[in-house]
Amino acid sequence: MLINEVRQALEGGARLIQYRNKSADEVLRLQQARRLVDLCKEFEVALIVNDSVALAEKSGAHGVHLGCDDAAIDAARRRLGAAKIIGASAYASIGRAREAEALGADYVAFGSFFASTVKPAAPRAPLALLADAKAHFDIPVVAIGGITLDNAPALIEAGADGLAVISALFGAPDIRQAARQFARMFAAASCRT
Repeated sequence: MLINEVRQALEGGARLIQYRNKSADEVLRLQQARRLVDLCKEFEVALIVNDSVALAEKSGAHGVHLGCDDAAIDAARRRLGAAKIIGASAYASIGRAREAEALGADYVAFGSFFASTVKPAAPRAPLALLADAKAHFDIPVVAIGGITLDNAPALIEAGADGLAVISALFGAPDIRQAARQFARMFAAASCRT
């Protein structure tokens, strides 16, 4: 099911996949991550692993996304090497994002911008944070948290280079079509600039 759903998202235009499974055992997580790496290679899309540098390394993933309770960015960089993608959660903090960039993060993620069913207790970030972040950083800025097809345009307009979406994509009746709609929003925004 997971592989089929991710395939549909890729067919719809997803440009980066993050593997996030906090409930499975290590063996299943490694199997799933390796299958996703192979699938993403078919579409020439990177797969990053949430939280686990070890899993990213063992699976051959293209990188890792780290939160405040995960491995240090510089330690992850030393372990994974210069070619791997390292993303970092900055939550609602420009200072945290500045530190992540200085330590070698390839992108920073801000949020939660909206109420999220995945992380309902996540603190909210103001929309203005995206424009502020774009003024401060040369690395891509990603928005996360409660993102839907309805509220995504405001995030893109505010400066998000990417959107981290779970429920609005994998909970959609047609994953491929939902991914296509998100991808079109970025295409339309790039035509305006």
